[in-house]
Amino acid sequence: MKKQVTQVFGKKKSEAIWSWLAPAFVGLVTVVGWDVFVRITNVPPYLLPGPGVVIKTLIEEWGDLFPSLLITVQITVMAFLAAVVSGVLIAILFAQSKWVERSFFPYAVILQTTPIVAIAPLIIIWLQNNTFMALVVCAWIVAFFPIVSNTTLGLNSADHTLQNLFEIYGASRWQTLIHLRLPSALPYFLGGLRISGGLALIGAVVAEFVAGTGGTRSGIAYQILISSFNLQIPRMFAALLMTTVLGVAIFVGLTILSDRLLAHWHESAIKREN
Repeated sequence: MKKQVTQVFGKKKSEAIWSWLAPAFVGLVTVVGWDVFVRITNVPPYLLPGPGVVIKTLIEEWGDLFPSLLITVQITVMAFLAAVVSGVLIAILFAQSKWVERSFFPYAVILQTTPIVAIAPLIIIWLQNNTFMALVVCAWIVAFFPIVSNTTLGLNSADHTLQNLFEIYGASRWQTLIHLRLPSALPYFLGGLRISGGLALIGAVVAEFVAGTGGTRSGIAYQILISSFNLQIPRMFAALLMTTVLGVAIFVGLTILSDRLLAHWHESAIKREN
């Protein structure tokens, strides 16, 4: 028995290690292939810099790029938190009234399908005295819909048998919401959370591109824009690398949070562990 437990534990540990090593290996092969391609074809750095040049530029320009990245992080976090709070509250309102959901959900869809590039200039004009808040609003618009749609779906997907049981025992609508529908909606909410985190970053970057704000409050997108205008391609790639790493970190962090909250009780997390 003890031997079997040890084998199972060793198998899970091995699978966990490979789940990290496999993407790392693919990334390493990609970087090596990129470097080999640049060396063989002698592509000039102003067209496609090699990974070594990008890393060197990142180190040299860290003092300028990192403060800009922090500005983008602030915009992303504020928009993401606003999307979570507003999205959950609106989803709860939708779940409490079918008429409210049918009346307002189409407008949430319209808000999602409207290109942020088209409405960002208007938002920046309307909030011209507070450009930072205008960028947050733009990023919030992009990140808002996945939270609303996924949480609403989760709240409406609670087991009808259990809902009938709650009704038989005289539970109020709010008691049913708190003790049944919200726990049932948690996996859906966490799925929307992972999508929304990346979209908040995308919304922040796109809004910064449209705003074109400079100075001490310039985000990483402004650094990318200026680098491309000045044909500083290695610097542009360095800024893109920082943005990519930030996006991956957001997704990984939210995935770990989801696994921790769903561990040992939901199929998605249990299957991943097995």
